[in-house]
Amino acid sequence: MKRLVPLLFAILALTTPGTGRAEGGAWTKAGPVEARLVSSVQGTGDLKTVPLGLELRLEPEWKTYWRSPGDAGFAPRLDWAGSANLARADIAYPAPQRFTVLGFETAGYHDEVLFPITAVPTEPGKPLDLSLNAEILVCSTICVPQAFKLDLSIPAGPAAPGPSANDIARAQSQVPGDGRASGLSITSVRAEGGALEVEVTARDPMVSPDLFVETDPPVSFPAPKRTFSDDDRRVRLRLDATDAPADLNLAGRAMTLTLVDGDRSMETAATAAAGLSGAASRGLAAMLSVALLGGLILNLMPCVLPVLSLKLLSIVQHGGRAPAAVRAGFLASAAGILVSFLALASALVAVKAAGGAVGWGIQFQQPLFLVFMVVLVTLFAANLWGLFEVPLPRAVADRLGGGEGGSLGGQFATGAFATLLATPCSAPFLGTAVGFALAGGPADVFAIFAALGIGLALPYLLVAAFPRVARLLPRPGRWMVALRRVLGAALALTAVWLLSVLVVQVGEVAAMAVAVLMGGLVAALWLARRLSPATRWTGAALAGLLAVVAFVIPAAFGPSAGAAPSAVTEASTRWTPFAESAIRDHVAAGKLVFVDVTADWCITCQANKKLVLHRGEVARRLEDAGLVAMRADWTRPDDGIARYLASHGRYGIPFNMVYGPGAPEGIALPELLTEGAVLEALDRARGRDGLAGGPARS
Repeated sequence: MKRLVPLLFAILALTTPGTGRAEGGAWTKAGPVEARLVSSVQGTGDLKTVPLGLELRLEPEWKTYWRSPGDAGFAPRLDWAGSANLARADIAYPAPQRFTVLGFETAGYHDEVLFPITAVPTEPGKPLDLSLNAEILVCSTICVPQAFKLDLSIPAGPAAPGPSANDIARAQSQVPGDGRASGLSITSVRAEGGALEVEVTARDPMVSPDLFVETDPPVSFPAPKRTFSDDDRRVRLRLDATDAPADLNLAGRAMTLTLVDGDRSMETAATAAAGLSGAASRGLAAMLSVALLGGLILNLMPCVLPVLSLKLLSIVQHGGRAPAAVRAGFLASAAGILVSFLALASALVAVKAAGGAVGWGIQFQQPLFLVFMVVLVTLFAANLWGLFEVPLPRAVADRLGGGEGGSLGGQFATGAFATLLATPCSAPFLGTAVGFALAGGPADVFAIFAALGIGLALPYLLVAAFPRVARLLPRPGRWMVALRRVLGAALALTAVWLLSVLVVQVGEVAAMAVAVLMGGLVAALWLARRLSPATRWTGAALAGLLAVVAFVIPAAFGPSAGAAPSAVTEASTRWTPFAESAIRDHVAAGKLVFVDVTADWCITCQANKKLVLHRGEVARRLEDAGLVAMRADWTRPDDGIARYLASHGRYGIPFNMVYGPGAPEGIALPELLTEGAVLEALDRARGRDGLAGGPARS
């Protein structure tokens, strides 16, 4: 019994806080939040600064605020008046995230946060007795101030690491630095009136950069508009002050800028230079060059190949004609492309102004547009097969330049047709240019789409500039009949592809009905060619009636609930439906997540699958049990997918992202995938060989 009593005192001494070493302070709960003080060390040692932390845990749906809360709220208020041996205590703030509620912009934290605190003892080496009166504001659908009385004693003795040392170090790494560790850099800050424009560069691709601006007096800014370039390693952030006075001018004003991109962040003091319009003009000029190149490359994409057949036929038909006639024909085709791009820009501006989702190729999500394209392609094929011609009065034909080489109206229509078939494809530089346009105003949209149209029309413009090139081609002859049949067959295959997309929209029965009607249309045109001139109109009328009935099919059948996207049910890979909310959970469990945003109407997407995702080492890696392959099928309209794309500054597909422990905020892949790019991203996201994914570094 005598031996038992000292043993009980020894156990009690080891388990009693404040007896020889510092432990975390006790949790104190107030409403939906609880708080405590923690220390990195178990003793003060001879430290001149002692690393501490204020740790908060909030109930779901509740948040608290950053040092600059935004339109509402207040930062933590700390009073250390009751402490002993404390000269001062400095709090640091981890990078915040943005909250937007009912048009109000705030910045802060949810779930949990640990604020690093640097305590400076009055006399180093002596015990540090901390007493903190803290007041914080927590908000959900309501806001409630909460007060805490927190205590923590750190005795004299060796400054050995305590249980919270790693947590405090992790929180300290989340405090924005100067950008050298995170690979972020702010290269330009310009302002004009209440508009602020910031140019940012990064060592690794950025995903969803955000910018928080602190200035005196405070100015409120919404989330920035982002324009990506240089493979997402450069971004232009545009912020427009809300509810700002008419005489506000940010030029020359000192400000603190905090840049956050996932787990990466940086902070810097800056003074905005004057001349936003000049900076914007240079950015627009650079993006116009990107758009021009993207439009030119679009000529080589699979979706435009059916139109190349019409281009070839047009060039052959021009063989032997006068240079002036050749030039006029090709300028008409270029005009058809440019006018179509401007019409597309007008439609996107109108939809955007109405609050709808906008993007490159989204018209292929509409069944009526698909039916229109099927009818149009079928008519083009029938025309090439010689089943019908569109006669014009002699005077009109002469005015349009009709004759052997085709009318200028026909050449114009060929250019418009090229634009329509180009829209389901994405090409290098195209997504960057479209993202820039749709993130800006109407002027940006029209300027960028005009540049895209000129890029797509460049082959026509080159022939128009040097029309004698057409003289080098064979003269028209009997061999052209066989060529027209082959090219008509190529367009018929395009119609079959469009019908396969229609299957996803309205189901197999409706798509088959449209296919049967198109077969009947071709048969009616064939029959009309064999009737006498007096009765030939009946075949043409029947063909027109069948075309009109085809447009009724989608309305009669409606969207097919049973038509599941085929991409998700492929047996070769364990693809699962896209769920953005589940990505973070998978990454927290140590898994990789590969997101493929695709659509049946996106030819570039199908090429990526066939050439990269479904073959070789990439296919084997996607089958790995530690990887979740998500497919976001945008064949039909989907607001969730549209928001996901817009959050990354993208408005077109394909779009692929890789997430993992080494890149929790994701690594964006190029539009045209390569095996090397995908495997490298998977390795970086896994954190192999100590490499973290670009956006995951901090």
